[in-house]
Amino acid sequence: MFFHRISGLAATGKFCQSGGFVLRHKREGMMSQQPVVAVLGLGAMGHAFAANLLKKGFTVRGWNRTRAKGEDLLDAGITLADSAAQAVSGADVVIAMLADGDTTRQALNDGSSALKQGATICQMGTIGVAATDQLIAEFKSTRPDVVFIDAPVSGTKAPAENAQILVMASGDQSNAQAAEQVFAAIGKGTQWLGEAGASSRMKLVVNSWLIGLMQSLAESTRLAEEFGFSTDDLWKVLDGGPLAAPYAKMKLGMIASGDFTPQMHLVWALKDAKLALDAAGDSKLPALENIVDVWQQAVDAGYGEQDLAAVYQYLKR
Repeated sequence: MFFHRISGLAATGKFCQSGGFVLRHKREGMMSQQPVVAVLGLGAMGHAFAANLLKKGFTVRGWNRTRAKGEDLLDAGITLADSAAQAVSGADVVIAMLADGDTTRQALNDGSSALKQGATICQMGTIGVAATDQLIAEFKSTRPDVVFIDAPVSGTKAPAENAQILVMASGDQSNAQAAEQVFAAIGKGTQWLGEAGASSRMKLVVNSWLIGLMQSLAESTRLAEEFGFSTDDLWKVLDGGPLAAPYAKMKLGMIASGDFTPQMHLVWALKDAKLALDAAGDSKLPALENIVDVWQQAVDAGYGEQDLAAVYQYLKR
């Protein structure tokens, strides 16, 4: 045995019989530089984040109110915790990807005292402006050592599974090195938007656009059918000009196949639309208000657990 130093990093090693040097702890040393990550919420998006982190060698701890949602990741190396506090204990980065503001605040507040000194919290769910601002204020008061990054994402289930989401981050970027390592593992890029809270506002802007596009596409498809055109006819015309949004192509494919397996549940899209209206202040958003009314009717009619493109089916009834 002997001591060897490569590029300023110490490692122990030995010669193999062929005379080649075997570096024992190179991989271990590299992996030790990765932050330990706790993922709170293992639904479609949180599960995808955890899976991608595990694939890239991160130590991942997971917690979900329904434990079974994370059990398929046990063989990949996840450690499942019985509580949010247990999951975050010792973690360098905590991802919160939960359904709403109340659930997120409860989980993070339950785990607050267990957070290690200087840990980073990445709040990545769509929980609205009021809940986000309240969390920021609470952690500033009770745990000022914690770095709070507001980081919702642009992208749904399939992009998340393929690490192709865009992270919209806001907060103290100068102290976000650990968070940026995590973002690089779960997405294709990170857009920094300023002080914490800015990203949750931009998320509502983006989702309002997406919701409006989906409603318009559903209605346009119904009109096209009334005139004898297929979804394929509609896409071919769109594809020939500047209106060829890939998102529209994907949703037209769902409509054509009748398969509304959720990428984004209609009920959650409705929740986001309501959050946008709640945060809009004095801004007049009549189209979004009308969509909320229609989508609430669709959810009440039983379409809530399908993809938001199922609003087409509701209109077709």
